[in-house]
Order: sequence, then C-alpha cells, then structure tokens
Amino acid sequence: MRYLILLFIAVLFSCSNGKQTTQTEARSATDSLLLHPEEMKYFKNIKQLTFGGNNAEAYWSFDDTHLVFQSDYAEWGVNCDQIFITDWRNDDLKSNRPQMISTGLGRTTCSYYLPGNQTIVYGSTHLGGENCPPVPERRTDGKYVWPIYESFDIFTADLEGNIQAQLTNEPGYDAEATVSPKGDRMVFTSMRTGDLELYTMNIDGTDVKQITSDLGYDGGAFFSPDGEKLIWRASRPKTDEEIKEYKDLLAEGLVMPTQMELYVANADGSDAKKITDLGQANWAPFFHPSGEKIIFASNHKSERGFPFNLYMINIDGTGLTRITHDETFDAFPVFSNDGKYLVFSSNRNNGGTRDTNLFVAEWIGG
Repeated sequence: MRYLILLFIAVLFSCSNGKQTTQTEARSATDSLLLHPEEMKYFKNIKQLTFGGNNAEAYWSFDDTHLVFQSDYAEWGVNCDQIFITDWRNDDLKSNRPQMISTGLGRTTCSYYLPGNQTIVYGSTHLGGENCPPVPERRTDGKYVWPIYESFDIFTADLEGNIQAQLTNEPGYDAEATVSPKGDRMVFTSMRTGDLELYTMNIDGTDVKQITSDLGYDGGAFFSPDGEKLIWRASRPKTDEEIKEYKDLLAEGLVMPTQMELYVANADGSDAKKITDLGQANWAPFFHPSGEKIIFASNHKSERGFPFNLYMINIDGTGLTRITHDETFDAFPVFSNDGKYLVFSSNRNNGGTRDTNLFVAEWIGG
C-alpha cells in the first residue's frame, strides 16, 4: 500500500487543552507545508521524523519520550523490516541511524514497549532463517495480499537488542502483539487454530486465552486507555465463494486485506460489536484518549484503492469524521499516552517516491 504520489498536504494530532486552534494561534512553519487547511482543525506543530524507506507502526514508550517502530530503510543497513527506537524530540534521523533493537535477521513486525520502558516486544521470523522471507509475487488475478509468515514468533528484547524471552512457540503465525496501558496483558494474532484469531496473555507469555472465533482475519488489536476494551480490524467472509477464497489464500500463507471492518469488544472478547460498515479497507484503529472514539485509516471513499485517510468514529459506530485530507497514504495513527500527540505514517512529502515516513503532531481536535 505504498503509492507513487506527488507532494501534497497532511495531518496530525495533539491534545493540549481540548480546544481547536484559532487562526491567530502560533504554528510551526512546517504546518503550512504539510497540513491541509481542514487538517489544521486537528493538528499543529507537525514534525517529520524519518526521510526514506518504509517506516510504520510507531508506538510510544509509557513515558512518551521514545518511539519504537519498524523500517526497511536500506541506508540503515537492512534488507527488510527491522525494529528501531528513537528519542523523537531530539534524534536527527535524517542524518543518523537510530538504535536497532531487533537481531537484524529475518523480518520483524509490530513492536511495542513494555512497562518500565526498558523492554520491547516484537514479532520476528529470525528463528526460521537469517534471510528476509520472500515477498509474495504479484498475483495474476491482480488481488492485493499480505503474507502471513508461519515463522513469526513473539519475543522480548532489551534496549541493546538482546533477546530476553521467546513468548510464543506454537506452530504457525504469532505476531501483532500490543500491550495494555495497565501493563498487565498483551493481545496478539495467532494461526494456532488454523484461522487468524485474537489471543491475550500475560506480559510474560503465560495464561494464553483465545478471545475471537469467527472465521476471518482478526488482527491489529489495541487496548482502550483503561485496558477494559479492545479495538481491532477483521474480515468476515460470508458467501461460499468468499469463504473458499479466504481459506485458499490462508493455505498459501496469504490474506487479502481489502475488505475489513472494525470491531470493539471487552478485553476478554465478550460483547463484540462491529462499529463500521463502510466497505473496502478500514484498519489500523486506535483509541482516542477519551476511550469513547476510535481513529483509524480507511479508503472507503476511494475508487482506485487509494488514497487512505484518517477518520474518527464513536465506539457505537456514530459520528464518522474525516481527519486528514491527503491524496496519498495516511495510516497507523497512535495517540501518545498523555493524549497530547499523534504519530502516524504517510506518503506525504516523499519527493514523489514510494517512501512512507513517520510524522508527529500535536492533537488539538478535542
């Protein structure tokens, strides 16, 4: 989902006092270059963090001083996604490579800080081989697919990159782990039953519990600020043809993420509710600091599959609001723990390349 687009304008988040910015309020010079006028209702003081490669899934340390993210930027000496950390306020990633905390082997995904800010959890294929696993070839039917590498397992590492523990060792895909703000449990996606389901476990890997069971891809889950609820993306094939296609792709280690909606449930999986019915791909959801709204990425207004923009919706499915107005790709929005900032990935300001970079902005949208 990386698209070759011209420089346009973009958007971001901060929650200083819950009031919208006025025309006279001071802004950084970057705002006028990177933000659409409509986006200035929600963001100010936008900052571009990375300047090459594909950089995504940036998540905050518990004290909001650092971010952990994945990147495949060749100039940082990697051939596919590896995990990096950065002091987002002070590091100059245009000139310097950040600290890599993954092994540099295999492919990684979905990193997250653990309580104390000294340990990272992430998914990696390195036990399945030192090389990057192959990327699926372009399909003759033209359908867009994601690989579900069966060698993915979940590990913890310290800030020097030393593996501390292997949390999963079941056959098949285990990845996409995120941590409750309460610091007690994780949620992750696993293929251990033959379908892509959500599970929770203690942060030491014990007490694993399956919390979804409907056919379809359940993934990208996050806890609410109080740790009591979950939001995630899911596909739900219904017709015989859809079910066959889903199962056939899964047998090839693939999933087609072009038809996904958002679901909310209690943290134990009970009382699950579908909160979007927009069509196309609605994904990368994250709770607003209030716990009453969700920010997410969607292409439901797009005729060609892109652009992807950021939207917000109430957890009961009402009040859909468009946040960004970029003509490229905006996704992976994540609020800081204090609710003052939003980090996200975007194809904006990439000089007409396919690069996807990280941006942080203050959230003033309430």
